[in-house]
Amino acid sequence: MSERPQKHYRKPLSFVRRSNRLKPSYQRAWDAALGQELLDVPHGERDTSVAPGFSVDWHAEYGRTAPLIVEIGSGSGEAIAGAAAANPDTDFLAIEVYRPGAAQLAARIRREGLANVRVACLDAVEVMDNLLPAGSVAELWVFFPDPWHKSKHKKRRLVQPSFAERAAQVIAPTGVWRLATDWSDYAVQMREVIGASSSFWNPHAGRLAGEESPLTQVRLGDLDAASLGKPAHPLPLPQARDDEGGWAPRFAARVVTDFEQKALRAGRKIFDLNYLRKP
Repeated sequence: MSERPQKHYRKPLSFVRRSNRLKPSYQRAWDAALGQELLDVPHGERDTSVAPGFSVDWHAEYGRTAPLIVEIGSGSGEAIAGAAAANPDTDFLAIEVYRPGAAQLAARIRREGLANVRVACLDAVEVMDNLLPAGSVAELWVFFPDPWHKSKHKKRRLVQPSFAERAAQVIAPTGVWRLATDWSDYAVQMREVIGASSSFWNPHAGRLAGEESPLTQVRLGDLDAASLGKPAHPLPLPQARDDEGGWAPRFAARVVTDFEQKALRAGRKIFDLNYLRKP
């Protein structure tokens, strides 16, 4: 372990801690995995922060040198566990701020014998600022982050210009940033924020534009409002038309979770984005 200079916390947080109490089975899983599948990281002022000066030797942690894929908001780990099983020569780091989800994922990793996955129950920004060396991440996954769809809460969204700067710092040159959301205005925000960064480029620029765009379809039917049971106010085609596009094909390794199925049943569209770190 080596020391790093203390970092300042950023506010507002992109998450709110819901019930963090572990039921007995999850507590047992937590205790068994701590220091092994579950990273034992001393925290600072908050239990999701990293203590000043603490760092991780990732080569020693995994016992090898291999590409590292980081997923933010792994939940119970359907996507990352499946990917780790299919790619044993790649290392994976799951960042999940909710203790029950982290405990469930750690238990799954142990049960399935996935030696190439670690879980960090920490704020993703803290991990990026304190634990991930520059250029150390081959791929960064941000699938279905909290949409904070109320206007007054949008400042809490994870994907902001400052976060894009952090992503550019930790993703290796030519590395990949994959994102997905089921909320159209968050998809637009992601596209605008990352598109404005000089560190990334979109290999699917112009794809699914115009009437083929899922954004056009959402606007024509006001599908997001309808999914919440609100009165729909569709836009006429000229206003609804998304001539920019840039939406990526669905990432094959992204497992269709119960969360995504629920969004689809509610009538929302899924937006995938894929950016490459410029050399």
